[in-house]
Amino acid sequence: MSDAALSSAARTRRFASAGVLRPLIIFATLAVIPLIAGRHADYALNLFERVMIFGIAAIGLDLIVGFGGLVSFGHAAFVGLGAYATGILAFHGLGDITIALPAALALSALFAYATGVVCLRTRGVYFIMITLAFSQMVFFTASSLAPYGGDDGLTLQARTTILGWAMLENERAFYYITFVCTLAVFFLCRSIVGSRFGRVLRGAKENPIRMAALGYDVFHYQLVAYVISGAIGGLAGLLLANATNFISPAYMSWQRSGDLIIMIMLGGLGTLDGAVLGSAAYLLLAEYLSQISEHWKLIFGPLLVLVVLFGRGGLIGLAGRLTGARK
Repeated sequence: MSDAALSSAARTRRFASAGVLRPLIIFATLAVIPLIAGRHADYALNLFERVMIFGIAAIGLDLIVGFGGLVSFGHAAFVGLGAYATGILAFHGLGDITIALPAALALSALFAYATGVVCLRTRGVYFIMITLAFSQMVFFTASSLAPYGGDDGLTLQARTTILGWAMLENERAFYYITFVCTLAVFFLCRSIVGSRFGRVLRGAKENPIRMAALGYDVFHYQLVAYVISGAIGGLAGLLLANATNFISPAYMSWQRSGDLIIMIMLGGLGTLDGAVLGSAAYLLLAEYLSQISEHWKLIFGPLLVLVVLFGRGGLIGLAGRLTGARK
């Protein structure tokens, strides 16, 4: 076997190993946070709950952006719809998971289907702008819901119950349920990407005309991926509403959609585990800088610009290059 072939085989084995090792390290770290938090347990649990919740939304976004080439600038709408479904049901005394979870998933998936049918008939910047337009439409609709707080939002009196049991009121229990949801969403999307469906989706990203010539209905595959991504956003919204005991139109603002895009770029597009890592890096860095100065965004912005300009592949790509350099 030639040296080039041996080198290629070695790189393949190294990438395969990294594909298993990276998620293992990330999720093992998240799993032990409650055990090592010590006297700062409440603060750490709340912070890393948000990391995982936004990680879930970022994984869903990475499915369509990193693997489908569909850059959505309105993904926060799905998160907001999931949160509002949870909050409105709780407001009317229907706060059990058996009602809230199907409602959050169904509402977000239905909105994704209804808007995806329109959005996916466009490409490039037109797709970006129309997803933003639909997201803003939902944002202003939520702002006008006076019975549910309007612009001021709505406070939830209690967290969602599980078969009548207030299990989520225990912060540690809620943390690990969020952890299980993050893990489940990661493996779901990973199995989708590795399936025939995922290969068609990736092929459509590279050359939709060729995939159509091979007999694949590219629009159908992209629409299904878009709906799955929307439903995942709805799950993140349900968890976010419970984490904060509050729902607000701000959850579906264009700034929040921008945050999710930054997270997947920061972690590494098309990696899934990078979405969780990017969420952690974004939120932890924002938390740290906000304690240094009230003008922390003046520091945060240039750092993100540097990552975009020089951090090809995000944190996952950087870690791979450092590992490769050592070998």
